[in-house]
Amino acid sequence: MISLDIKTEPEISRELAARVKQRRKERGLTQAALAKKAGVTLASYKRFEQKGLISLQSLIAISLALNCESDFDSLFSRKTYASIDEVIALSNASQKRR
Repeated sequence: MISLDIKTEPEISRELAARVKQRRKERGLTQAALAKKAGVTLASYKRFEQKGLISLQSLIAISLALNCESDFDSLFSRKTYASIDEVIALSNASQKRR
């Protein structure tokens, strides 16, 4: 799992690109083959693997081509809390409704 607390945006992007590259290689695809399957230009795909730069739509297309689209399901899906007081207040409210 990527830890957003200790990594910069470029580090997260490059790590994500490395994961995609690994999936591509596991499936025996060349950069050109995956780019074609995803409908993105080869130049865009190469830039992604090298620098971690790509549009969100292209990243989604690549994930579909690699059958990894379900990985997006958990992105931003968990509620975050501003403080422990918010957690306690929500827990108390939930208990009162029972």
